Amino acid sequence: MTDVGATAHAPEIDENRRKFLTGATSAFGAVGVVLAAVPFVESWQPSERARALGAPVVVDISKLEPGQMISPVWRKQVIYVVRRRKGLVEQLSKHDAELKDKDSKSSIQPKYAQNEMRSRREDVLVLIGICTHLGCLPKTFFDPGDPVLGASWPGGFRCPCHGSRFDLAGRVFNGSPAPTNLSVPPYSFKDQNTLVIGLDEAQGASGAA
Repeated sequence: MTDVGATAHAPEIDENRRKFLTGATSAFGAVGVVLAAVPFVESWQPSERARALGAPVVVDISKLEPGQMISPVWRKQVIYVVRRRKGLVEQLSKHDAELKDKDSKSSIQPKYAQNEMRSRREDVLVLIGICTHLGCLPKTFFDPGDPVLGASWPGGFRCPCHGSRFDLAGRVFNGSPAPTNLSVPPYSFKDQNTLVIGLDEAQGASGAA
């Protein structure tokens, strides 16, 4: 009788075990599918590396007042965006004799920025904020006649590392260790208040040379 009873209950034990194993296998299988899908889901999105290598940066400049500067980042580089006062733009040609590369022939900029203003628009200056000497950030923005640089200073940038000086077009002054002007990145204007850094032409761009 004992043997018959054990045999009678055996299918029930086996059935429970089968359900457990089936459920566990399904669960692990589902986890495996999810984990396997992660790389595919991530591949639908631009990677950090792809964004770092060239994704454009859109900047709202509607609140940027004359004399102010903002510093967005593009391709892991600090970009200087300055709203220049009209009077200072008009002064740019008056210190040409003091510059190393007044026509920017040896400096880096898009063709549309190879002019006296080094920009698409006279009121907006866009530069890569890296000194062309040893890569420091000339963050200090001086107004004309700054007491540190003297009454004749026309306004611009000064590198805190080794003293290179640049005017409000990013052009380097004689006597500076920096060999060339600050570089200008590719950029465009989607509209009057929207700057697109990293694209020479943006849909609806205005102010193009």
